[in-house]
Amino acid sequence: MPLTDTAIRNAAPRDKAYRLADGGGMYLEIAPAGGKYWRLKYRFDGKEKRLALGVYPDVGLAAARKKRDAARELLAAGTDPGEAKKADRRAARLSAINTFEAVALAWMEERKSYVEPAQHEKTLARFKNDAFPWLGKRPIAEIEAPEILDVLKRVDSRGARFTAHRLRGEISRVFRHGIKEGVCKTDPARDLLGAIPPSQTTHFASIIEPAKVGEMLRAFDGFTGTFPVLCALRLAPMLFVRPGELRTAEWEHFDLDRGDWRYRVSKTKTDHLVPLATQAVAILRELHALTGAGRYVFPGARDRNRPMSEAAINAALRRLGYDTRTEITGHGFRAMARTILHEELEQKPEVIEHQLAHVVPDNLGGAYNRTRFIKERRAMMQQWADYLNRLRIGAEIVPIR
Repeated sequence: MPLTDTAIRNAAPRDKAYRLADGGGMYLEIAPAGGKYWRLKYRFDGKEKRLALGVYPDVGLAAARKKRDAARELLAAGTDPGEAKKADRRAARLSAINTFEAVALAWMEERKSYVEPAQHEKTLARFKNDAFPWLGKRPIAEIEAPEILDVLKRVDSRGARFTAHRLRGEISRVFRHGIKEGVCKTDPARDLLGAIPPSQTTHFASIIEPAKVGEMLRAFDGFTGTFPVLCALRLAPMLFVRPGELRTAEWEHFDLDRGDWRYRVSKTKTDHLVPLATQAVAILRELHALTGAGRYVFPGARDRNRPMSEAAINAALRRLGYDTRTEITGHGFRAMARTILHEELEQKPEVIEHQLAHVVPDNLGGAYNRTRFIKERRAMMQQWADYLNRLRIGAEIVPIR
């Protein structure tokens, strides 16, 4: 007779385990300790086997019958339901191990030895903010192109189109790593090339009118943030190095007596020399009293063993009322210096480009030499600092011919 819920509830344990049959090979086994276990007895390839269907009451009578019927369908199709259950468990374990997040972190760990730490951190931040919340727990082998496209569209919709393209490429490399490791077979992100419209290349916002530069420099005097950030604001237009180079500057690379700053440019892997005008040396000496005992010229606000945030300069500019998308950005000081030095102070382009640490082809096919034009560059950097000072105090500017 088929079992009923009442009969199951009333089934009391005995000295030895016993069974209550439900039909179709399924029965309930009651253990002496009181546990009640659903089992299915079946034959496959001439051998009698048992299949566990769950524990009562977690698995009720109706649910146990559904599992029995599903197992018998597999038997009818020539599949051993016990082996199928084992295969499903193995697949579930593999899926838990080979999630998109796990494979992505493995790929990042593999490439960590040959990328810059800042690049590693930026990629990880993109994954944590824009990919892991939606794809992270999904088995990588089950992710399809529409899921990835949803992630990319979400990034693009907030106006970060360049980030969306960068993220697609990084997701694609995660899948290629997965293919290499045998945890997935295809790269659906590759099929999304062109799915997001191309990003428009824009130049960094910059102020190149002398009068407006003077207004900006005077605005710096009213900055109410921390002293290191104020010093960074004052030095950024004076030195016009890349923002990352300024914020990660280390005291050991400065010789304030000689007026030199020597460091290695991370972008081009070349040694660079920045002649320091007397105004720059004065700022640095004052700052040295505060941060000179540490490694970084501009240490982080929370952790002095790390450089200040890469967003600090732009955040300070916004705090002063400047739009870093349309008016001026930390990187824009380079364009500002290049334009004004050439058009207003009539400095030679090759001298300016060398000070910017750009590749400057010559008759011999040379590129960049940190000491080339060093006399001209020292004079130019002092002239530039004097010019900025006159702009700041509002003096009349007469280009030197």
